[in-house]
Amino acid sequence: MKKKYLVLLTVILIVINGCDIFNTNFDDLEDARMYEAKVITEAPDNPALLKIMTWNIKFGGARIDFFFDGWGDEVLMDEDVVIENTQNIADYINDFQPDIILFQELDIDSKRSAYVDQMQYILDATELNYGAYASQWKADFVPSDGLGRMNSGNAIMSRWEITDAIRIALPLIDQDGLTQYFYLRRNILKTKIQIGDNELQVLNIHAAAYSKDGTKKEQIDIFKGELDDLNTEGLLFVAGGDFNAIPPNSANWLEEGFPDRPDDLGEDYEVEDYDLTDMIEFYADYHPDLPPDDYILYEEASDYLSPYYTHSIYINLPQEAGYDPEIIDIDWNRKLDYLFTNNETGWIANSDSTHQDTRQLSDHCPVTVKLEW
Repeated sequence: MKKKYLVLLTVILIVINGCDIFNTNFDDLEDARMYEAKVITEAPDNPALLKIMTWNIKFGGARIDFFFDGWGDEVLMDEDVVIENTQNIADYINDFQPDIILFQELDIDSKRSAYVDQMQYILDATELNYGAYASQWKADFVPSDGLGRMNSGNAIMSRWEITDAIRIALPLIDQDGLTQYFYLRRNILKTKIQIGDNELQVLNIHAAAYSKDGTKKEQIDIFKGELDDLNTEGLLFVAGGDFNAIPPNSANWLEEGFPDRPDDLGEDYEVEDYDLTDMIEFYADYHPDLPPDDYILYEEASDYLSPYYTHSIYINLPQEAGYDPEIIDIDWNRKLDYLFTNNETGWIANSDSTHQDTRQLSDHCPVTVKLEW
C-alpha cells in the first residue's frame, strides 16, 4: 500500500510542478563525465595497429537473473559480488589488452550494484588510462521494486587521452508519463582520442531493446547520421555498441519459433520485430567487424549455434550446476553488437573475434577487431 501511495505522490508532483524532482532528465547535448586512472600506464606514441573492443557488461551482474531483464526476481547485489564480477571483467580485458573499449550497461552509482563505480574500478584494474561516461539511466530514486538510486550508461575507455566527449540525447520510447520519467534515456557517446599526432573519433551507442513504436530504428538512424557527418568531414572514426538489431542477412523468425525467448516471457519484455533493414546502411557504407558473407554461413548450418552470436539468454548447459535436461539448451542466440569504421582499407583482415568464452561474465560477449593505424 505504501508503494502505491509513493507512486501516486510522484505522479502528482511531476504533473503539478513540472519539475525534475528525481533528477532523471538530460539536455539534448551536454558534456560527458571524464575519468582518469589513478596510475597512468605509458602508451605507445605511434602504434602500428589499434585493438578495439565493444562490450555490454550487464552492470557487473554476470548471469544473475534480474527482474528487469524479464528472467528472474533478483534486484540488488552485495558489494563483494559486484567487485568479484567487475574484477573478472577487468581480468579478461587484461588478457586481451585492447587499446580502446566501448562499454554499455556500466554502473557508476547504482544501488543495484552496491554503488561500486565500475568506471573507476576498471580503469584502475587495467592498463586503460582515460575514460568518458554518459549516463542513460539516472535517477536519485526509482520507486520500483527496491531499485533506489540509479546511474548506468555508456562508456569509452582508452590508453590515450580523450580530448573531447559529449552526450547526444536520443528519442524516447512512447510511454505513459510516469514510466517514461523513470525509464532509460538512450544516448550517443561521442569522443575524440588523441593518439600521437593523429586524432580518432570514437562513438558508442546502446539502442532501445523493447521499443515497439519504431524508436529503436530512429535511434540507429541518428547514429548513422553522426557517422555520415564525420565521414563527410574526412575524419576517421570507429563506432559501435549494442544496437539491439541483427545483421541484414540474418535469420529472422521471431514469430515462427526462433529460439530466442521463452514462451512465458511477459509482454513488457517483448522486442520489436528484428527488421532486417535496420543495419543495411551501416553495412553498405562502412566496414563492419564481421563481413556479412561470413556471418550467414553459420546460422542455419550450425542449427543456430553461430560462433558470431553476441547475445545469450539461457545458461542451462550440461556442465553447469542446476542443469535441467527437460529444458532445451540455447547458448548465444543473436548478433546484436558491432564495430564499424570508415578507414579506407577497413579493418585488418581476419582480425575480428567474437569472445564467446565470456558467457559467465555477461549476457553479451565482447567483439574485438584490429585497425591498421
